[in-house]
Amino acid sequence: MSSQKRYTITAALPYTNGPVHIGHLAGVYVPADIYARYLRLTDKDVVFVCGSDEHGVPITIKAKNEGVTPQEVVDKYHKIIKDSFTDFGISFDNYSRTSAKIHHDTASDFFTKLYNDGEFIEEVTEQLYDEEANQYLADRFVIGTCPKCGNEESYGDQCENCGTSHNATDLINPKSSITGNVPTLKETKHWFLPLDKHEAFLKEWILEGHKNDWKPNVLGQVKSWIDDGLRPRAVTRDLDWGIPVPVEGADGKVLYVWFDAPIGYISATKEWAEQNNKDWEPYWKDENTKLIHFIGKDNIVFHCIIFPAMLKAHGDFILPENVPANEFLNLEGNKLSTSKNWAVWLHEYLIDFPEKQDVLRYALTATAPETKDNDFTWKDFQARNNNELVAIFGNFINRVVVLTNKYYDGQVPSAGNLTEYDEETLEALKEYPLTISRSIERYRFREASQELMNLARLGNKYLADEEPWKVIKQDSARVKTIMNVALQIAAGLSVLCEPFLPFTSQKLKSILNIDNQLTWNDISSKDVLLEANHQINKAELLFAKIEDKEIQAQLDKLQATKTANENANKTIEPQKETIEFDDFTKLDIRVGTILEANKIEKTKKLLKLKVDVGIDIRTIVSGIAESFNPKDIIGQQVTVLCNLAPRKLRGVESQGMILMTNTPDGKLAFVEPQQKVNNGNLIS
Repeated sequence: MSSQKRYTITAALPYTNGPVHIGHLAGVYVPADIYARYLRLTDKDVVFVCGSDEHGVPITIKAKNEGVTPQEVVDKYHKIIKDSFTDFGISFDNYSRTSAKIHHDTASDFFTKLYNDGEFIEEVTEQLYDEEANQYLADRFVIGTCPKCGNEESYGDQCENCGTSHNATDLINPKSSITGNVPTLKETKHWFLPLDKHEAFLKEWILEGHKNDWKPNVLGQVKSWIDDGLRPRAVTRDLDWGIPVPVEGADGKVLYVWFDAPIGYISATKEWAEQNNKDWEPYWKDENTKLIHFIGKDNIVFHCIIFPAMLKAHGDFILPENVPANEFLNLEGNKLSTSKNWAVWLHEYLIDFPEKQDVLRYALTATAPETKDNDFTWKDFQARNNNELVAIFGNFINRVVVLTNKYYDGQVPSAGNLTEYDEETLEALKEYPLTISRSIERYRFREASQELMNLARLGNKYLADEEPWKVIKQDSARVKTIMNVALQIAAGLSVLCEPFLPFTSQKLKSILNIDNQLTWNDISSKDVLLEANHQINKAELLFAKIEDKEIQAQLDKLQATKTANENANKTIEPQKETIEFDDFTKLDIRVGTILEANKIEKTKKLLKLKVDVGIDIRTIVSGIAESFNPKDIIGQQVTVLCNLAPRKLRGVESQGMILMTNTPDGKLAFVEPQQKVNNGNLIS
């Protein structure tokens, strides 16, 4: 187990142009929280920080689209995101924001130190410029074809299809996302961090120094960047939203968001220190501090190459000991997408599953994308809850507490003489803190969560083998020992489950009436966790079964999203060739009323209609049977093309055509007058 003096844990700053979803929780925040909670339970000095990333072009785009200011956008989503983290028990010591004054000051000071030390390159370069909008185009204001994979909707800084980072000027056929115009090139001055200067250091520090303890996916991506050759990267942008560049002659320029955002970890620590009367510097400048960045794989380059290069150039800061980046979580077989609403939003989840934060935390941990992309499905979520949390963990605790109250009025019975099996079981309990610790400290949180569940399985097996409900009839003294042993396991679970199931831990401690008296190390070092005669409380169910109908409701919601996306992506039919007015006057289009409607046998789509079109009552065959029930459309006013040449369909002569269109969800809809009119009225 680690003996580091101090820990600084950071979680990637969520971007405040929308709420957070399960992909964020699984990829970054639950693993980071498990790690931080575990360290606190082992009496480590920990600061766990995060905050809202509130600068950059996507914020300005969203503000422009919504007709509000960028500050209004970030204020709205900062609150939603912060509340979601609180609701799910993410135990930040400080959750800050990059629009705060302390962050502006910290980032400005950091830039100034590097500037004064000559760590930047100042260059006049050509940047894409939108003449109509009269502004330089930051990366996200440019869309074009990716030079690597050919994706025609790549952003100017990164292709979301292949993940390649590039400059906006590298795009093929770039266009302004503001006006749609082809941009021109215009000169502008910016400051660059020469990453090539730090290439040898990064290669030695990561690829050699951390080849045995960093994740293969992290090492692989870093190696790919270094092998490709590092190049200077701009640290400033032409933009009016962000931290002003603190250099004379830099009017209208701000710090590039990728430069200021990771400094947010430092400013969040400073803010926490001020609030708690502490010194922030040891958490960032003392070699006895272990710095860990929890991120998703899309942030590897920033945390493993760019930010370390910044810290190294500054000279006063420690470097990260590890960057255990996770891969991506998919949802029901498809990539999570904020823009397409293909997500499970945290603030919405709690409406459908109140007080089930731990169920989601557990399901996401058990299927975490630690080494490769993984898939979240609602069926697996249900199975994790019903078959593991309810049937194993919850079942064991419920039986122990119910029997203790039934047999001993809630008082812990004395152990008496222990059998060999009792001793083996208690020794096995003592081994679990170290077993779980080993997994957590290697960032194998899936493995750790299953070891926790194995402890609950141990308790269930012990009760099933000993059968106290049967033994009570002939050997009440033996049952006291059995229940004492079972209660020790329950107490151990109440502590060891906290990193994974914090709400359950508090509930279980309340049931066992032990508050926070036990530590992680107590489970392995103490022979007795619950003393004889200790009074516990009545049983409460820790988990409730999730029914099929609840899961189906979530699947139906996703299907509705998928249908809406498909319809939104449908291309509008182009205009047909131009006709003359005389061509239009040849069409006899009248209002009619459906008098009869019957399905045509052995067909799926065809209805035989009797329609009063004013001049006569005629038969019309229409392919609308899959969209309408025949009896529901009798009396419906419709629009009829009357002078269409008759044609036979399935042996029935059709004497006209009903005009139809489509609704946004793809269903057929009648073209009808807004109010009741006479049959036979001409449409012209």
